[in-house]
Amino acid sequence: MMQPKGNSKIAIIGSRGIPAKYGGFETAVEAVAPRLVEKGWNIFASCEGLRDQSKPAVYKGVNLFYFPVRPFFRIVYEVLYDVYSLVKSSLVCDCIYMLGYGAGLFFFIPKIVRKKLVVNVDGLEWKREKFNKLEKSILLTSERAAVAFADVIVADSKEIKKYIEGRYKKKAVYITNGVDAPQLEKWDERKFSGQGFLKENTALLPKDYWLAVARLEPENNIHVIVQAFLKSNSNKKLVIIGNFSSKKYQRHVLKILEDNDAGERVILTGAIYDMNLLNMLRQNCFAYIHGHSVGGTNPTLLEAMSMKNLVIAHDNEFNREVGGQTTLYFKDASDLAAKIEEIENKPDSFAHLKEAAYSRVLSNYSWQDIVEEYDKLFAGLCKG
Repeated sequence: MMQPKGNSKIAIIGSRGIPAKYGGFETAVEAVAPRLVEKGWNIFASCEGLRDQSKPAVYKGVNLFYFPVRPFFRIVYEVLYDVYSLVKSSLVCDCIYMLGYGAGLFFFIPKIVRKKLVVNVDGLEWKREKFNKLEKSILLTSERAAVAFADVIVADSKEIKKYIEGRYKKKAVYITNGVDAPQLEKWDERKFSGQGFLKENTALLPKDYWLAVARLEPENNIHVIVQAFLKSNSNKKLVIIGNFSSKKYQRHVLKILEDNDAGERVILTGAIYDMNLLNMLRQNCFAYIHGHSVGGTNPTLLEAMSMKNLVIAHDNEFNREVGGQTTLYFKDASDLAAKIEEIENKPDSFAHLKEAAYSRVLSNYSWQDIVEEYDKLFAGLCKG
């Protein structure tokens, strides 16, 4: 196969940047971009925020460029950041890979200078509850524009691919998200030092807590997870890792905790960027709860499965595609509460699912295999 690498420049834009410190797109860029460099591609990646001496110009062979504006009103900032990245990469690179479609109305920019545009549509953004009706309408319009302007649409789940092809009658390429086999992180309480989320005299012990890792927003069902856990007779703790998406939603969740006199049963840690600590908490939880409901193939679900966790996921087509029969599913708070109690009462009955989930995710969602798909995709676009 002809692979015109050397002189071909590929821009990966739309994430907050690497090294990854935020979400799924950032994790994917950090996993894929350096591997593409190793295959001979000249890769550029966009990053949010002003560059200073603490921020590298090159990361693992990937050329980084920064948006020279400090973050402000998030929705407006993200669109401006994407537009800036589109302009800059269109002037420098041969092919642009845009993650997300929030700035879809501006996806004509690469076409003006005859550059190829690949768009990863992620999930159904216009269905997210954190957006009001106007924002949802704009996002749906942006989705339509993204599909119209893109040379290639990438779907990270088969269900998203089915949605795009059914709604827009345009072929989409299935390239999923991935995961690497994790290194073992032994339990070490010293890793909690300086974190601040454990109150004085509050103990956290291995296998004595349920875990959820997510952006704390409505479509990730954090409120449902909290309600279910407090409704159950669990004698363990619930640890939730992530930042709230809005003050309004934070107040909603905190009121549930207050009304149910949660005390120290639920621990909100905030975001944790120390991967050693994060993986230690993942590998030592009693079981993992995944509440995401609108995205495609979610990296946090893949990571939970790779840690040999017993996983209970929100019952939707995206999560079932990933978890198959190796994962348990819940429909609402009552259903989840019942499953929490059932698992705690008969843990041995579900132990086999841990190894099954581990085998499934490493067989079907290997980053190495996924990078091969991107290599073929870019080679086809850049040839000639």
